[in-house]
Amino acid sequence: MTSTNGELLELKNLGMASVNILHAIGINSYDELSEMGAVEAYRRIKARGIHVSKVMLYALQGALMDVHWNDLSPDLKAQLVEEAESAAPAESTGV
Repeated sequence: MTSTNGELLELKNLGMASVNILHAIGINSYDELSEMGAVEAYRRIKARGIHVSKVMLYALQGALMDVHWNDLSPDLKAQLVEEAESAAPAESTGV
């Protein structure tokens, strides 16, 4: 295991499967995840055809905030889902 894997694996909510998914979309560190943000990372995962639930979105946000995803407020969860579903995928902007 590389130190990069270790860094992501140390974050709350992220296991090896989640880390592998993040690697698939080009995220290899906390800083990269923080820069991209949970919503954009989730959208890129979905755009790659990787089937994940909204829990993945919550898990990513929780990892950034250092809290268990289940402890995110209902309002924050609703806001995350709204952003993820309303934002156009990065690949299809500029119609």
